[in-house]
Amino acid sequence: MEVTDLLLKLIQELDRLWDPIYPYLQKQIVELYRRSDGDLLEMGPFCGVLFSFIEHGIGDSFTIATFPKGMGEFFLEESRKKGVEKRITILETDSSLREVGEQKVDLAIFRGAFFFPSLFKVDFRALDRVLKPGGMAFIGGGFGKFTPDELIRRIGERSKKLNIEIGKVEISEDQIYEEIRESDIKVDFKMIKEGGLWVWIRKSTLSLVP
Repeated sequence: MEVTDLLLKLIQELDRLWDPIYPYLQKQIVELYRRSDGDLLEMGPFCGVLFSFIEHGIGDSFTIATFPKGMGEFFLEESRKKGVEKRITILETDSSLREVGEQKVDLAIFRGAFFFPSLFKVDFRALDRVLKPGGMAFIGGGFGKFTPDELIRRIGERSKKLNIEIGKVEISEDQIYEEIRESDIKVDFKMIKEGGLWVWIRKSTLSLVP
């Protein structure tokens, strides 16, 4: 799919639509992360949860590594609106995360990871490269287990329509397992089906860098 101005506008509308969802997703991620510090990364076109981490005082450093091209200015403007532009680094990159250094990240968040193959593919080796030993990642999609049903009903119809227009596809658990196995990375992972379809990854505590 060509990344047109119209497509970028649809992605940006979806990100704004989900703004009230982010605090509830953040709560679910923190429940798994079990830390209040660390270097946090959110990646892809569907970012925004990181703003809730900043608001709740969880994390030491914050980076949004966004793609496709054209999303960087959008998230910079969102960070200005929220008054956190001095606390967060915005990078335009792709799923290879080439602008992110090796073993720099304690927690990575990637919403929409598996569902938009026309826009990007999940690069598990890149994710493994940027995670510190023992680093964790929460990747996948869904409203999260803490989001109130009333809120889901309020935005659900428009969200579904936007997702389809952007190119969302269905994917099975087996397909996700196979992608992780084929990447040949040394991680522990588990599937989470509460509030969507997510994978929780923890990198081996043995450093892969000589």
